[in-house]
Amino acid sequence: NLIREVLREGTLKRIIQPVLCGSGREHIGIQTLLDGVSWYLPSPLDRPPVKGINPKKKDKEENRNSDTKDPFCGLVFKITSDAHGELFFVRIYSGVLKVGSRVLNTGRDVKEFVGKIYHTAADPASRTELTEAFAGDIVAVVGMKEAITGDTICDPQNPILLEKIKFAEAVVSRSIEPESSADKQKLIDTLNMLRKEDPTFSVKIDPETGQTLMSGMGMLHLEIKQHRMERDFRLKVRAGKPRVSYRETLKKALRVEGECIRQSGSAGLFAKLVVEFSPYPPNSDKSEDNIKVSHKLKHDDLTQLLVNAAEQGIKLALQSGELGYPVMNVQAIITGAKMDEQLSTEVAFQSAGADAVQKALKDNMILLEPVMKLEVTLPEEYLGPITADLNARRAEIRELHIRGKMRVVEAIVPMAKLFDYADKVRSLSQGRASSTMEPYSYSPAPNEVLKNMLNPFAF
Repeated sequence: NLIREVLREGTLKRIIQPVLCGSGREHIGIQTLLDGVSWYLPSPLDRPPVKGINPKKKDKEENRNSDTKDPFCGLVFKITSDAHGELFFVRIYSGVLKVGSRVLNTGRDVKEFVGKIYHTAADPASRTELTEAFAGDIVAVVGMKEAITGDTICDPQNPILLEKIKFAEAVVSRSIEPESSADKQKLIDTLNMLRKEDPTFSVKIDPETGQTLMSGMGMLHLEIKQHRMERDFRLKVRAGKPRVSYRETLKKALRVEGECIRQSGSAGLFAKLVVEFSPYPPNSDKSEDNIKVSHKLKHDDLTQLLVNAAEQGIKLALQSGELGYPVMNVQAIITGAKMDEQLSTEVAFQSAGADAVQKALKDNMILLEPVMKLEVTLPEEYLGPITADLNARRAEIRELHIRGKMRVVEAIVPMAKLFDYADKVRSLSQGRASSTMEPYSYSPAPNEVLKNMLNPFAF
C-alpha cells in the first residue's frame, strides 16, 4: 500500500509515469491495467471544480464541485443503441441523479426524463440497474429523447452549461442507398441512429440529385459505418464513389448594403441594412461556429424582432456559397438599418439580409479543400519512392525522423489526393509501410481544382 501511495503521489504531480506490460490481443495484463487506473490516476475528487456558464446570464460563470451536496450536473459523452433502447452515457460531475427525475438539457432548453440508470460494464448482460448515481460516477441512462453527444444535463433549478465538445469537420462524403427499395425507410432510420451516436458523422440529401449522402472523417470512417449497417442492422446497401467535402469562404472583407423594396399598394415591403462581412482565421477563438452574425445597432434603430429576422436571413443565406458548398469562417456585423413603420416586416428584413449576403459573395469567394495530416512509417530503402509519390500528390512534407529501425514521414496532404493512398503505399513498399491520417485543416484549393469543378469536361 505504501508503494502504491508513493507511486500515485508521483503520478499526480507528473513526476513519474507508470508503465504496465500487457497485450490486448492475448488478454494479458488487462486487469492489472484497470487496477492501475484505479490506483494511480486522479479520481473525480482530485479534480478542480468543473466550470460552466449560466445559460440565462451568459457572462456569469458557474462552478460545480465533485460533491453530492452540489446541484446535479453531468455531461452526455456517448450514445449507443441496444436491446434496452438508446443508452446515454453520462459523466456526473456533481450532485445526485435519480431514476424518475427530470433534468434540464441546457443547450437545447428541454427537460429530459431519466427512466433507468445502469452501472456500465463491458458485457451488457452484466449491467446493474441503479436507483440513483452520484458525483464521480459514469452511468448509462435510458429515457432521454433529445440529448446528443456533448450535451449538458443538470438540475432545472440550478442551470449550468459546460464547455462544448468540439468536433472536426467532415472531409469526405459518398452516396448511400439500399439494395432493395423496400429498405429505404430502414436506411433513413439507421443513418439517423448512427448520426446521433457519432457527431463527426453526418447525413444529408443532395438537393440536385436527390441522393442520400453520408459524410465523415475519412474513407475508413465511412467504411466502418457501412459495415455496421450490414452487420448490426442487417441492411444491405450500395455506396457510391467518395467525394471531397469542399468549403467556401470570403476572399476579402467588405461593406455592403442589402435592401428589400417592393411597392404593391399598402402591402409593400421596405427594409435596408448595412452589413460588414469579413473572413476570420479557422484557428481563432471564433472558430467554434463557422458563421458569426451579430449587430452594432442602437436600441432605437430596430425592434429586437426585426434584428432577429435580419440575422436569421443572413445566416440562412450563408449556408452555401457561389459554388453551392457550405460557407465557413465568415463574420457578419449589421452596422446600420433603415425601416418604415408601415412597410417594414420580418420578411422584409430577412430578404434584406439575404440580399446583403448575395452582394458580399459575388466574385468574392475562395474554394477551400480539406487537408489531412499524414504519417507514414516505412523502411529506409523505400523512402525515395514514397516521398516522390507524396510530392506528386501535392503533399507538404513537414518532418522526417527515425523511429527505431524505421523512418517516419509527416506530411500535410489534400484529402482529394488520398483516396487510394493505403493501397498505393503498400504497393510501393511491398507491404512493409503503414500510414495513418487525421483531419488537419481547410486550405485554399489550387486554381486547376476550381477550373475542373466549373468545367469537368475540359481537357
